[in-house]
Amino acid sequence: MSKSMMGEDIKRQKIIDPIVRRTSRPSLTVLGDGGLVSIPSRDSDSSYSDSDSEDELSPKEKQQVTVSGFSDFCVRNIKYSQIGRREIEIAEQEMPALMSLRKRAAGDKPLNGARIVGCTHVTAQAAVLVETLIELGAQVRWCACNIFSTQNEVAAALAEAGIPIFAWKGEGEEEFWWCIEKCVANTSWEPNLILDDGGDATHFMLRHHPNLFKKIIGIVEESVTGVHRLYQLSKTGKLVVPAMNVNDSVTKQKFDNLYSCRESILDGLKRTTDIMFGGKQILICGYGEVGKGCSAALKGMGSVVYVTEIDPICALQACMDGFRVVKVEEVVSTVDVLITCTGNRNVLTRPLMDKMKNGAVVANMGHSNTEIEVAALKTSDLVWENIRSQVDHIIWPDGKRIVLLAEGRLLNYSCSSVPSFVLSVTSCTQALALIEMFNAPNGRYKHDVYLLPKKMDEYVASLHLPQFNAHLTELSDEQAKYLGLNKSGPFKPAYYRY
Repeated sequence: MSKSMMGEDIKRQKIIDPIVRRTSRPSLTVLGDGGLVSIPSRDSDSSYSDSDSEDELSPKEKQQVTVSGFSDFCVRNIKYSQIGRREIEIAEQEMPALMSLRKRAAGDKPLNGARIVGCTHVTAQAAVLVETLIELGAQVRWCACNIFSTQNEVAAALAEAGIPIFAWKGEGEEEFWWCIEKCVANTSWEPNLILDDGGDATHFMLRHHPNLFKKIIGIVEESVTGVHRLYQLSKTGKLVVPAMNVNDSVTKQKFDNLYSCRESILDGLKRTTDIMFGGKQILICGYGEVGKGCSAALKGMGSVVYVTEIDPICALQACMDGFRVVKVEEVVSTVDVLITCTGNRNVLTRPLMDKMKNGAVVANMGHSNTEIEVAALKTSDLVWENIRSQVDHIIWPDGKRIVLLAEGRLLNYSCSSVPSFVLSVTSCTQALALIEMFNAPNGRYKHDVYLLPKKMDEYVASLHLPQFNAHLTELSDEQAKYLGLNKSGPFKPAYYRY
């Protein structure tokens, strides 16, 4: 080999080596002397390894144990626990307020004696909350509220830490309910608190274990869908335990629903479709906090955004924000992307999808998977073609196809990432609500649905301000007296709209 060729090889190797060390894929294709060659990755513990497709065996059929011999769990593959632990450590860095709450309250153990059934998204951020609750004295059993949002590596890390968890990405419907059953009914304990996201654990326990349900001290619910179901139970007299609605807390509404969705909607659409937003016509169904965040993000990228609404106040807000308010039927045949975020059912029906143009993208940002009538697409006249993970082409007899993301389930949790900092806000409200429900004196909460106290909302916000080096102005005694406020808050009445 000539010196010039050796020199070129050395230069190429200096470029390739760092890439190979950083890559997270099983192999890397690079240009060699003989053309394209595949080089095995040097990082076998990559956090992006495809643990979902390693084998087709259901986790229910596996016998898995941790290094310490713990086996009360069911995850995709326990060997990915080290990767999941790194994911959790990364999330902790972006969740300073929750970590601060953990440190402040760990000595008092305010949840000592609490036995919590958790049914939430199983992500790195949720894992930080789970481990915080344990640090505060609670025992937990955990499962997933969404069959597509579980991070398998994180679930493995929680199991390795000795936490009973039953969750993996891609659960079937029977497996989903089996996981909840494993958390609710166990001979070694009886739960006394529920942390729910969507209401599935609550309704499952009410329907299948009514005697256990009656012993629950309180329920904490964080989603629009779950809260709606709680109010339905309360209205019919079936809610026999108190519940806390954290979805409508100010910190949850403004930060998780608005700011989080404003960022994650773009990430989810880009990852799944590689779509160019500029000039695209996009219909947002619903202009609540989620719809506001999605609309603002897409408008900022140059999209032409339309909005549908049933509420005249939200519709007027959309108009004042520069969006045209329409009915679905008016634009469904021309829009490039349609996103549902109403919390309702059958917002986008089969007859409406029949009218959509070829290549239109359909996605859901609402918690419930009932917004898009997916069942009506599973008929003999339509062909489903899986393009990539969470992306399906639905093909009509005339060749037209629409792109359905995450089978109509929550797009950002199923197909993208959610900012850890925003989830720190939500997790703090959940932790404080659980502490409040568990430690409240008898009689404070009846068999009804309650909002998080304003003082707690303000406390959650204050925990996050140091991250921005923000300094609050303090009222003087004279100013506090003039406003009729306590100098330490709460600073706004319950009816105040931020």
